[in-house]
Amino acid sequence: MIKNKLTDMHLMIDDWHFPPLPFGHRAQVDNPESETTPHTDVLVAEPEIAKPPMYAVVMYNDNYTPMEFVVYILQSEFRHNLDAAVEIMMTIHNSSKGIAGIYPKDIAETKAKKVNSLAHREGYPLLTQIEPHQGE
Repeated sequence: MIKNKLTDMHLMIDDWHFPPLPFGHRAQVDNPESETTPHTDVLVAEPEIAKPPMYAVVMYNDNYTPMEFVVYILQSEFRHNLDAAVEIMMTIHNSSKGIAGIYPKDIAETKAKKVNSLAHREGYPLLTQIEPHQGE
C-alpha cells in the first residue's frame, strides 16, 4: 500500500497538471548525482513576430455611383464616422480614387469583394480593388 502511494506521488511530479517543482528539485528526484553533474543555464529569446504586409482598399470614382451610396459603404463596411466617410468620398470624387481602409491582405480582399458585390447588386459600377500599402 505504501509502495503504491510512493509510485502515485512520483507520477504526480511528472504530471503537467501540477505546478512545476522548484528549480533543481526534479533533478534530485530523478538523478541523485545531479549535485555533482555540471549544468548550463539556457536563455530563451522571445520569438520575433513579423507584422503582415498591409494592403489598401482603394475605391475608384465613376460618373454613375451616387455619392450617398459611397458614403453608406464607407460607414457600413469600413466603419468610418459620417465626417470621415464624406471626406474620403470627396477624395475619391476629386482625385479619381481614395483609400477606404488598410488591412492585411485576406481582410482587404474580402472587403473589396463585398463592396463590389453590393455595388453590383444595387446596379452601380463602383470599383474597389486592393493595392500594397507602403505606409508606416
